[in-house]
Amino acid sequence: MSHDGVGRSAVLRSVTFLTAGALAVTALAACSSDEKKASTPAAGQDIAPAGRNLVSDGGTLRWAVDDVPGTLNAFQADADAATSRIAGAVLPSMFRLDVNGRPQVNSAYLESAKVVSTEPKQAVVYRLNQQAVWSDGREIGADDFAAQWRALSGKDHKYWTARNAGYDRIQKIERGANNLEVKVTFAKPYADWRSLFSPLYPKDVMGTPASFNDAARGGLKVTSGPFGIQSVDRDHGTVTLTRNPRWWGRPAKLSEIDLVAVPRDQRAAALADGKLDMAEVDPEEADRITLAARDKGGTPLRGSSPRSESSGSASPGSKSSRSASPGVESDGSASPGAAGPHNQQTLNGFVLRRSLEPAYTQLALNGGRGPLSDERVRRAVARSLDRAQLAGLVLKPLGLPAVPVGSHLALAGQDAYADGSGAIGNQDTKEAQKLLAEAGWVNGSAKAKAAGSEGDKNSGDGGRTRGAGGTDRRGDSGGDDKPRHLVREPAQQGGPPPGAYAPKGTAAPGGAAAGLLAKNGKPLQLKFVLPSGPGSRSLQTVGDRIARMLDKIGIRTEITKVPDDAFFKDHVASGDYDLALYSWPATAFPATDARPIYAKPVPAADGSLTVEQNYTRVGTDQVDQLFDQAIATLDEGEERDLVRKADSHIWAAAGSIPLYQRPELTVTRADLANAGAFGFQTPVYEDMGFLKKGGKPSGSPSPSH
Repeated sequence: MSHDGVGRSAVLRSVTFLTAGALAVTALAACSSDEKKASTPAAGQDIAPAGRNLVSDGGTLRWAVDDVPGTLNAFQADADAATSRIAGAVLPSMFRLDVNGRPQVNSAYLESAKVVSTEPKQAVVYRLNQQAVWSDGREIGADDFAAQWRALSGKDHKYWTARNAGYDRIQKIERGANNLEVKVTFAKPYADWRSLFSPLYPKDVMGTPASFNDAARGGLKVTSGPFGIQSVDRDHGTVTLTRNPRWWGRPAKLSEIDLVAVPRDQRAAALADGKLDMAEVDPEEADRITLAARDKGGTPLRGSSPRSESSGSASPGSKSSRSASPGVESDGSASPGAAGPHNQQTLNGFVLRRSLEPAYTQLALNGGRGPLSDERVRRAVARSLDRAQLAGLVLKPLGLPAVPVGSHLALAGQDAYADGSGAIGNQDTKEAQKLLAEAGWVNGSAKAKAAGSEGDKNSGDGGRTRGAGGTDRRGDSGGDDKPRHLVREPAQQGGPPPGAYAPKGTAAPGGAAAGLLAKNGKPLQLKFVLPSGPGSRSLQTVGDRIARMLDKIGIRTEITKVPDDAFFKDHVASGDYDLALYSWPATAFPATDARPIYAKPVPAADGSLTVEQNYTRVGTDQVDQLFDQAIATLDEGEERDLVRKADSHIWAAAGSIPLYQRPELTVTRADLANAGAFGFQTPVYEDMGFLKKGGKPSGSPSPSH
């Protein structure tokens, strides 16, 4: 939304969260429900499904997280993936996401929830499961709903909330026939009402600013889920969850879940040393495990992909078919960091589970300054990209479907998904060059080239510049098509804004095929900002390939590598970039969650620009209006069509270009059932466990249907 940087729970798409734009084009997709049929996920989940009768009672699951969360309150700004994981196991959610990313009633807490009236106001009645109680024995009821609404409505500024979307539309909450019937009346219609009260905190947490702001950060005295919180040990980096004795649903198979803080680059070693049972890993870590097993004559990790084999992701013209594998240099030698003693472990008894994460990687174009403030230049950049090729570089070597993402607002399988990329058009070098010419960018003069050379000289150690037919600052030949060197992606632990997390780093761009373009004596040069920290290398070929594609239409790119903690704060959020790679999660509620990301920036009183999370600074009134209409309609088909129309206009503006859905790779013990690469679906914590002797999952790992 699990991740390099901020996790799914920190996404806060419903608050201040994901690029905007609309541009007059001759024909935007009509996006009617008749024209756009429901899609299916590009890849299925891979969780070793097994019936509960095949799963042992008891056992401890040791599950890696990036860190012990700074807060257990999912509605605070520093909530992260671990916060979300804990909330999912110990707190009520009125709705859960299914394998298609669609909200479904959670019968453990709800008997029903539906809109009972629309005039004069929208009203929703929740009928709660009569057995549903908090861990202190008190029944879950209307008082808890009301307390959460008051805390998150935005009216009381003593509550330090990170989001209030939806809650700010509620007019009142009342008891119905009894405390188990909750009537929520909205002041304004709210299409995404199912997004509310998931998770639901007890009134003990939401009832006062002090308990909300402080008490819920380090612990939750009262919970309600298949598990409860036994301890949060920051010194040892663990959170221990144990079975909830008051749980009324299907009993949890596991006795305990230990969330263990392990950095991503140490997870292979922790798995090999028997310290973990399940851990999400980056593609190159899976590569290293497989290579280590092969080099030692052992059996490769079960389910692992042939990334290091000759049939991998070779780039056209590369000297080695292994050059595009992030964990291997182009000459086939091990990349730095790939050959330590811990990496030379064979993980016997483990399996690699593969799916696609509910998040996509995009190329962001800053329309708030320089050449990209001209929509024609942005569209030229978009038309230069072969998105299918870029998707293939990352996903094909993993055995995952290499399908470019066609929407900013949903992913394949979700109701709102439709491919809106036709609003910008397919890759077309000639059309891109024509757009640049219309914008006044023509073959550069000697003066422009001299200016470009000066730019090379002053780019500093943190960046490299590639121009048409030139050399990068390391002296490599511009005509060589292989990646210059690999750049490790940052883990983004320095605190990017909620909801965004940077993808992995890139190499310098390769050779050019078009003359350098200039305007008024200045070269067409774009600052491509990438994080520099040690987190991952899996997208090094993507950045390199993007730069080569831009070279072909005469755009020079300057790679600027910056520290992880400065990537968002000092560059993306502040607008100090032209191009950047980072990812956004997908949610089931795009009308709510994507609004801040694509809202038209507005001038503030001090003359600055208020961009919310629209870091590309590209937006239009028309896109805003479509979002407003979508969130206010209670007709689900109409909402879907409005979201699709908004997406077509966002494509046309070319403020951001979705590239591909992110891979989700999880190493698990081979006998662990109902856990792994979850894809869209909310984990079912009570069904996770270890198979009985002789038990087998009902299906083998399968990345796609």
